[in-house]
Amino acid sequence: MQDPQDALSAPATPSASNTPDVQTAGWERQTLEQLAFANLNEQRTARRWKVGLRLAWLLLIAVVFWQLFSYNSPTSHPSMPHTAMVSIVGEIGSETPASAENVMSSMRLALEDSGSQALVLLINSPGGSPVQAGLINDEITRLRALHNKPIYAVVEESCASAAYYIAAAADRIYVDKASIVGSIGVLMDGFGFTGLMEKLGVERRLMTAGANKGFLDPFSPQTDPQRKHAQAMLDQIHNQFIEVVKKGRGDRLKETPEMFSGLFWSGQQAVDLGLADSLGSLDVVARDVVKAPDVVDYTQRENVAERLVKRFGAAVGEGSVRALRTGTGLR
Repeated sequence: MQDPQDALSAPATPSASNTPDVQTAGWERQTLEQLAFANLNEQRTARRWKVGLRLAWLLLIAVVFWQLFSYNSPTSHPSMPHTAMVSIVGEIGSETPASAENVMSSMRLALEDSGSQALVLLINSPGGSPVQAGLINDEITRLRALHNKPIYAVVEESCASAAYYIAAAADRIYVDKASIVGSIGVLMDGFGFTGLMEKLGVERRLMTAGANKGFLDPFSPQTDPQRKHAQAMLDQIHNQFIEVVKKGRGDRLKETPEMFSGLFWSGQQAVDLGLADSLGSLDVVARDVVKAPDVVDYTQRENVAERLVKRFGAAVGEGSVRALRTGTGLR
């Protein structure tokens, strides 16, 4: 029999039923704390990203406005006599820097300046679209008569095909002795894979409305009437090119049987044939011909802001079309 005094002095031991409850409560508290801290960190990270994105957008908007409203002033004061220059570089096409829109707006800006004594077209191009070249050619003739200022062409490495179509309208053409000049011709290129498809056992399934709708399809055979139609169109454009050259060069042209065959010549040969007038660079023409050695570049170049605005406009337009189709049930 246990002494009551011993029983009172013995330490109390926790009951087995209370121990799991205490452990469970501690685990739940720890889990809640971890979840709270994780949620807090996630909110802090989200706020940082939100602030960062807002700063990035503000920076982008600032760059766009700076590009839109910044103006690259000419190297000479507009009121002082100078030689205006417009570059025609690379392929000539509607979506290239040497498009008719860019070149014509640059020429108008240059000739409208009261200080410009003459306009020099600095050309380094292998050619391109005859349509774009024809538009520029016509605008050269119009602007020369409107402003009564001479327009010269100065060739660097190459002035071929559509580029020469443009140069032919200039008052005089200056070249380097090693420049490539000419290529007065028109081409339409492509590929035909009909024989290869037969060997591979591939069947072409092309459905058209119109007997000649797919005559430029590389996987379909080309008939003789189609070939004649394309050749007649090329010959017509070629004759237009020849007439432009003859009109622009006049009596200076020493015509040969090969001149309009699509061949090209060196700058020295071009001078001998009358396709160009003399050897000379931009600086030589500005100093010795125009008598205004200061050269001002009026070439209009698309800046970063303009590209962003165009892409934004295209995206907005595409989104509007999609919304309209969705609203009307169209797909």
